Amino acid sequence: MIEEDWNAEIGDEALLPSIEKVNLLEKPNDPSSVFSRSVDSFGTDEFVDAQHQSVNSFGRGRNFAAKGFQGGNGEDAIMQNRGFKGFGQGFQERNAVDGDSTQNRWFKGFGGGFGQGFQGGNGEDAIMQNRGFKGFGQGFQERNAVDGDSTQNRWFKGFGGGFGQGFQERNAVDGASTQNRGFKGFRGGFGQGTKGGQRSTLQSRTPGSREGGALADSAGPKVTYVPPPPPEDEQAIFARYQTGMNFDKYDENIVEVSGLDPPAALMSFADTNMCHTLTVNIAKAGYSKPTPVQKYSIPIILAGRDLMACAQTGSGKTAAFLVPVVAQMMKDGVTASSFKEQQEPECIITAPTRELINQIFLEARKFVYGTCIRPVVIYGGTQTDYSIRQVKQGCNILCATPGRLLDIIERGKIGLHNVKYLVLDEADRMLDMGFGADMKKLVSFPDMPQKDKRQTLMFSATFPEEVQRLAGEFLKTDFLFVVVGHVGGACSDVQQNILQVSQYFKRDKLVEILHSIGNERTLVFVDTKKKADFIACFLCQENIPATSIHGDREQREREIALRDFRSGKCPVLVATSVAARGLDIERVQHVINFDLPSTIEEYVHRIGRTGRCGNTGKAVGFFDNNSDGHLAQPLIKVLSDAQQEVPLWLTEVAFEVEGGRLPVNTQKNYRGRGKVTAGEVKIGCPAREIESWD
Repeated sequence: MIEEDWNAEIGDEALLPSIEKVNLLEKPNDPSSVFSRSVDSFGTDEFVDAQHQSVNSFGRGRNFAAKGFQGGNGEDAIMQNRGFKGFGQGFQERNAVDGDSTQNRWFKGFGGGFGQGFQGGNGEDAIMQNRGFKGFGQGFQERNAVDGDSTQNRWFKGFGGGFGQGFQERNAVDGASTQNRGFKGFRGGFGQGTKGGQRSTLQSRTPGSREGGALADSAGPKVTYVPPPPPEDEQAIFARYQTGMNFDKYDENIVEVSGLDPPAALMSFADTNMCHTLTVNIAKAGYSKPTPVQKYSIPIILAGRDLMACAQTGSGKTAAFLVPVVAQMMKDGVTASSFKEQQEPECIITAPTRELINQIFLEARKFVYGTCIRPVVIYGGTQTDYSIRQVKQGCNILCATPGRLLDIIERGKIGLHNVKYLVLDEADRMLDMGFGADMKKLVSFPDMPQKDKRQTLMFSATFPEEVQRLAGEFLKTDFLFVVVGHVGGACSDVQQNILQVSQYFKRDKLVEILHSIGNERTLVFVDTKKKADFIACFLCQENIPATSIHGDREQREREIALRDFRSGKCPVLVATSVAARGLDIERVQHVINFDLPSTIEEYVHRIGRTGRCGNTGKAVGFFDNNSDGHLAQPLIKVLSDAQQEVPLWLTEVAFEVEGGRLPVNTQKNYRGRGKVTAGEVKIGCPAREIESWD
């Protein structure tokens, strides 16, 4: 997981007003010490000391007074507590001889949690430091050694009703060191790192999201969440997304097919030589006629050709690869393999987010209903043993996020030599710096059939030229490229409106818009995980029921948030880019880009959460000249291609940026793209958008 810059979100200046108001020596439970201040008195990024009383199960906030304590027992001891900030507790205890020093600096805490730093030393010439402590967690350092040992715990981060816990224990002689840095935790759960050793140096920095192997054992607690089983009744399996009045307009899109000898397009599902069971399932799922991407993709896949397909959001790409794959599997015949120790799926489908891969799995259940084909879904954030049990019951189609997929393969629970179909949904994300290394690792396993022995299918609404070139490493040389409309074009059924709003007025504008649209289902996109929680909490204070979803929330919380959003219990869902791709949520009427993304491709995916399957929707984007200037020109192109009105001021901003008179926020535009060595392709994937998606 890429670490986010805390100070970029909560500047020190935002904390200064609170320091003057809090008596550091009052008891935390003393009513006179409670510090309360309205959220409205702070800017968006200064969510540090308000009393957040939320509704609709979002979470509760509390205020804590801050307490600083220093105690010393020894000779020539030096004890310091510096830069104490926020509402937490700093504790320093010293019992040593001759010049030892303990320090606790830049302590920061917030809201419903607290930051606690504990340092204890017992030895000669020992130095123990706890610096840069941030967030709502607990840092513990224990030291019992001789002659110059050092332990450090730095840059601790956690959030909300839970905590991040870093534990370091050291009992050794002569110069051993243990370090735990960059730790992050989130409400309801915690990140835990445990290190121990003798005469060794151990480091654990910024644990990633992947569970499994040695990393899972040392980087965090064992995940115990088991998701509820999907419904088994026929009516629930075939629940469908209602098509809108513009569904027939899809046929007006121009379709281009690049490559040699493409097969003829499919005019109706009845024209294929599919078995009766699949034809019935297609009708039950509500597919009356194929969309353009389905018309061209299905015959290409049935012909055994590799495919790269680009079509607008909500145009039926999932069925475009599931229908022909299931049809061909039924034609070739599959064998049930229940309770084999190692399963050998014929098809592997991978996608970048847990919610999207589960959605693909639920769609696959429709087409295989009444057959012996068994689809299975596995993804991170759930108990690994549960995933293994699901796989062992039989697996013909495996739907998986990259991290959990590689984990299960490395555990020997999945064999790859029988794979005939490899499907990459949201393929541009799967091939860029977010998951590119995982995909290369997947196709490099010894038992994975080479690309000329398997069929590889890639689908997305956006395909930058860099990704198109990169895709050639995975596809046969005679692959076909289907483009419906414009490559990377936005859905024309979404009415786009770009507003010029500075950073300091975004919250007021958001509340104004949400009050004007009432209880209509609305997705609000922000650029950081912390801001997602803050904006959701802020909206609850404004009597607007809201919840949040992002990569730091536990899987159970993510599923509850989506369920509350789908049901209308919380008509506003505040999200990071983790919810930008593929999610098919019915009756989402509005998308608001509170923070515009760093790339135009991500913008296209975000606004595509509305206006799906022929329905109409509205998208509003808040454009800040200081941070979004680099998006002016590509925004104009997207608006023009979708026959949307282009504001005159946006044209002027684009002209000023091109002419060099407006500074481009290079941190937002290029941050995290990394270095490119010879032969590599540089993909525009900002660091803050690569969350713990898997």
